[in-house]
Amino acid sequence: MLGQSGRWPAVLRGARAVIVAAAIVALLIFAFHRHLAFLLGVVIFVAALIISIMLHEFGHFITAKKFHMKVTQFFLGFGNTLWSFFRGETEYGVKALPFGGYVRITGMTSMEDVHEDDEPRSFRRKPGWQRIIVLAAGSFMHFVLALFLLFVLALAIGQENENTTTVSSIASCVPVSNSVLNNSANPCAGKTLGKSPAALAGLKPGDKIVSVNGERVNSWDQLHTVLGRQRAGVPLPVVVQRDGRTVTVTLSLAHIPGRAVPYLGVEPAVLYQRVGPISAISFAGTQFADTLTSSASAIAKLPAALPDLFSKNRTHTAAGDVSSVVGVGEVTGDVVQASLPWQAKATLVLYLIASLNIFVGAFNLLPLLPLDGGHLAVVIYERIRAWFNRLLRRPDPGLVDISKLVPVSLLVFAVLVGIGTLLIAADIFNPVHLQT
Repeated sequence: MLGQSGRWPAVLRGARAVIVAAAIVALLIFAFHRHLAFLLGVVIFVAALIISIMLHEFGHFITAKKFHMKVTQFFLGFGNTLWSFFRGETEYGVKALPFGGYVRITGMTSMEDVHEDDEPRSFRRKPGWQRIIVLAAGSFMHFVLALFLLFVLALAIGQENENTTTVSSIASCVPVSNSVLNNSANPCAGKTLGKSPAALAGLKPGDKIVSVNGERVNSWDQLHTVLGRQRAGVPLPVVVQRDGRTVTVTLSLAHIPGRAVPYLGVEPAVLYQRVGPISAISFAGTQFADTLTSSASAIAKLPAALPDLFSKNRTHTAAGDVSSVVGVGEVTGDVVQASLPWQAKATLVLYLIASLNIFVGAFNLLPLLPLDGGHLAVVIYERIRAWFNRLLRRPDPGLVDISKLVPVSLLVFAVLVGIGTLLIAADIFNPVHLQT
């Protein structure tokens, strides 16, 4: 958020700092009572959150400097100043509470008193297109960071390769029903229908299934389709590759009540395939667009989700798709703590951080004061009004009297704080955890 003079913007900045600080403190308290890996996940998320906020402010800062606006402060954190220095006309420093940051640009609104010597370099006296770029630069930095993380994900870690039939694990049993198979954390606990066909046949993790009953399979979807054409209880040959050699086993698929496809009892291995720079750019763009669409959907669902935030089945309602900083931090901790390959953990963490930046960047562009999008709407309205007045050969009315919009800004901010507080409370007392 851009720094501004006047009492009400200071109140907004202070309230935002308190909300962010409370969320981070709650996360850290939870983390210290959990596994060390969970704490590491939370620390990673908190660090990423602070970096994201500072990049947002840096976007405002660097563009304002580029257009020769007067920038008087660029600070990390809020509260009392711990350390600062001047370089030129700008004070750089660190404050006591490292829960964000701010940039102070002279003359952000018509409410601010500006010395006559500084007025030509004030934000409000610059051309409309320059002000629009400065205001949009914060969200732009969120988007750039998200695209960079998605690019690194595809280039350095790789994309999940679904064109494989490699086995990651062998089920020890045949579950008693399809419901138990899909919904139980341990389908083999309690009563079962015996050993799984894969276990009886001696299949092993790492085996790659080549064919079933003479039909070749190259992907897990193909394997599922071929299994669906077989009959349970009928012996059939299965060819696998194991340690560089071909092995043929004979087994009979099992029938699970309520399940249409005969049961083999294997789980797919998740393999990651790195791609080149061009493919990584394409992947990042596609994922960015999908996440942006999902973010818009989450914002649209928010009003309907609020009544279910504290329901017992929150995970299975619209409220399971919305979360606060606390919720996303907890999920990051769950990911790092989960029994997953490092590629899966890194992928999920990068996705979470990228998704958070896309959501925050998009949300901040909503045409609501005191968000940057609200200030953008004001500037655009000023330019449209000036254009119409030129057509009518009338003088430019100039800046919007922002003081008239202060009550609306405070109301919107109060609503946002209220919703944010509800989300934080729900994530503390009725969290949605990662299912593994």
